[in-house]
Amino acid sequence: MTDGRHPAPASAADWRDLPVTVAGLGISGVPAARVLHGLGARVTAVDGGDGPRQRAQAAELRELGVTVRLGDGDSLPEGTRAVVTTPGWPPHSPLFLAADAAGIPVLGDVELAWQLRRPLAATGEPAPWLGVTGTNGKTTTVQMLASILAAAGKHTAAVGNVGVSVLDAVLAEPPYDVLAVELSSYQLHWAPSLRPHSAVVLNLAPDHLDWHGSMQAYAADKGRIYQGNQVACVYNTADPATEELVREADVEEGCRAVGFTLGAPGASQLGLIDGLLVDRAFVPDRAGPSPTSTPAGAAARRTYDTAAELASVDDIRPAAPHNIADALAAAALARAYGVEPRAVRDGLRAFRPDAHRIAHVAEIDGVTWIDDSKATNPHAAAASLAAYQPVVWIAGGLAKGADMDALVAGAASRLRGSVLMGADRALIRAALARHAPEVPVIELPDGQTGAPAMDAAVRAAAGLARPGDTVLLAPACASMDMFVNYGERGDLFAAAARALAG
Repeated sequence: MTDGRHPAPASAADWRDLPVTVAGLGISGVPAARVLHGLGARVTAVDGGDGPRQRAQAAELRELGVTVRLGDGDSLPEGTRAVVTTPGWPPHSPLFLAADAAGIPVLGDVELAWQLRRPLAATGEPAPWLGVTGTNGKTTTVQMLASILAAAGKHTAAVGNVGVSVLDAVLAEPPYDVLAVELSSYQLHWAPSLRPHSAVVLNLAPDHLDWHGSMQAYAADKGRIYQGNQVACVYNTADPATEELVREADVEEGCRAVGFTLGAPGASQLGLIDGLLVDRAFVPDRAGPSPTSTPAGAAARRTYDTAAELASVDDIRPAAPHNIADALAAAALARAYGVEPRAVRDGLRAFRPDAHRIAHVAEIDGVTWIDDSKATNPHAAAASLAAYQPVVWIAGGLAKGADMDALVAGAASRLRGSVLMGADRALIRAALARHAPEVPVIELPDGQTGAPAMDAAVRAAAGLARPGDTVLLAPACASMDMFVNYGERGDLFAAAARALAG
């Protein structure tokens, strides 16, 4: 809807006195309404919810003079000339269909932020964006990247879909030197003008198909992050679909394709040699022969003509394969920006993962309890399950249109048992029956939510586990059918597990 048929305002001045509707409150909607109001727009914020959270946010906006309409997200307010949407509102929403029919442009909060960037005094250009997307690993990668950039002495932040509004970031004072920007497929869908300095698609697997309508549409929106890249399009050599998106991208002249791999890197790649993260993309002789191992007694930070040592696997915590892959992707973007190898090492050493991402929460009678509540789709759950054996797996929730067969088939040999919960648990139960019929399954009944449900799941898992096992919360599903969010789900899991120890 910002395809040229319905052109959006192109500068800050264009928003003055313009009647604008902001679709959705939340982390992105409130800053969008606040910023647009500050630009002089006449803002109406709408949200389909009318709970305590929405009312508190509405009160904040009304104090500024923003009109807020709760409990009705379908109707387009009369007089609207532009719509700014927050992530999560699908393109087929009635409000957007009405806007399209009326010739009204729809743009996302990221598109708005891109338009409102201000030039830095030192360069005369806005702060570069280093973009990160993918089905899984976005937040870890973008936070690793921000840590590396900070270690290089840059004033930076991890922003976007990571909890910090990109709108607040582009208007911050003092301005940032460079931004590490996490971008969801939702945000990319509504950001046609975005042109990052460099970007990565970490991986692609079916997710949010109920929103996008097809895997092809989902991949196309992810691929938008490569459009207009200036220095590097970073891709995952283990996921050919990401390299294909690079091939399809329209980039600036001189922009290069840079791969990352958990094996020894080829030319223009980052990878692993003898437990070290090495770079063969941003070195003087990247086309020369690759060292297959490091010379005996070589200094840990020595730079070779054909491969630069960046860090050790031991600098990454936890050193699970998918975390190492995320670190290589972050390092590739940092190197594309010009960061020296030492800062990559120092940044990775300083990084601490978010809660609910393969977090160790308890050790009880020889059983390890791991919280990966952030594994909200099958691809993420598969990476988590691959790190442990044997596993008692706690799973289920809202599947978002995903298929569970490949996940269960790949993990079947690792499973001691499974505890299933949530609205779409039958999908996982059916996949277990097909691919792991010998694995014991316990299902929680309908009607349980919150702490009582998680307490029951933890007790059931404890009954299945044996010394040496791992009880893993990796739901492969979203949480909102039973919990406020994946964070609450993980907190309740940890509390219930620790209560067993007590």
